[in-house]
Amino acid sequence: MTGETLSSTHPLLPPTTEDDRVSWLRLLRSRRVGIVTFYRLLAEHGSAAAALDALPEVAARAGVPNYVPCPISVAEGEMRAGARAGATLVFRGTPAYPAMLAQTADAPPMFWTLGDTAVLRRPMIALVGARNASSLGTRMTRSLAAALGQAGFTIVSGLARGIDAAAHLASLDTGTVAVQAGGVDVIYPSENAGLARDMVERGGLRLSEQPIGLQPLSRHFPVRNRIISGLSQAVVVVEAAARSGSLITARAALDQGREVLAVPGHPFDARSGGCNMLIRDGARLVRGADDVAEALGLALPLLRAPAAAVNSPDPVPGRVEAPARPPNPALRKIHALHRQILDRLSPSPLAEDQLIRDLGVQARDVAPALTDLELDGKVMRQPGGMLTRIV
Repeated sequence: MTGETLSSTHPLLPPTTEDDRVSWLRLLRSRRVGIVTFYRLLAEHGSAAAALDALPEVAARAGVPNYVPCPISVAEGEMRAGARAGATLVFRGTPAYPAMLAQTADAPPMFWTLGDTAVLRRPMIALVGARNASSLGTRMTRSLAAALGQAGFTIVSGLARGIDAAAHLASLDTGTVAVQAGGVDVIYPSENAGLARDMVERGGLRLSEQPIGLQPLSRHFPVRNRIISGLSQAVVVVEAAARSGSLITARAALDQGREVLAVPGHPFDARSGGCNMLIRDGARLVRGADDVAEALGLALPLLRAPAAAVNSPDPVPGRVEAPARPPNPALRKIHALHRQILDRLSPSPLAEDQLIRDLGVQARDVAPALTDLELDGKVMRQPGGMLTRIV
């Protein structure tokens, strides 16, 4: 079903009754009805209920015979599932819906939330980046998230491994929002289940435009990214490869008129290739939270992140200890430690004692692993106790 493209900024009234809310949900969940079509049908027919009545005829004119809109039982079932999960459905046009997101051309008509929607009323900044983040990347993310959170910003990210998880963890006490690719009740990756629970319990928020219970597929993540940028005044990319989901978020931010900033990285580190490209193409270089505030034209007395937030062991769930299970648990543990060391090292030098703190393991366990990696030609020791990864 195609037709004239209408912006989602077309004035509309939110649903006020339970029947209206079910009709909105039915319309959006109907086959071949995307966001643009949803808003066009509302504008043309005046209400979701009228649009649902007209859908079969509209579909027939578009060459889709025997079209049936989303059954009312499906929408009501999703509403019941949301209630069982403790989730709340937020509709565009209601006070809880973020004003920044409502201004975007493809703002979701509604989304499910778990947590405190009050964090959506504060200015928001997105921190995104690589899943296989380096030690320097996660420390930089924790520093930015802690300082910006103390300055009054809500931190937005995608609940993924690496940079996303570090951003959420460092802003649990100041306010954080996770935009999920699947249903708001479906945690992906599963290793972040504890983090997801803590977000809700400590005043943060999880949200998703997808149906309750939906398992995320690869196509859901790029669509999700436009909401991350749409909520935010600025998007800061900490680490990103030349082809990555973080760059999709950056492009969405540019389309939405948001500020795009990037943390520079070593030219030989593939995890920084996307960031360096963004800076080359005009993104503002970020050295700390002050640079983010300056880009937004704010004269905030930004508070520095406490040393513990920057130098404490990497708290990203699932990346500290290797699972010990047969066969040969000892070899599995050694292999996992090698992988963790390489993940945290980059061509930029890192102090060995800092690496040990980031890993959260004993120095006596790290030393032989470093020797193995050095002999394998994967790690090089530099003067002053510094380590670099050979790429």
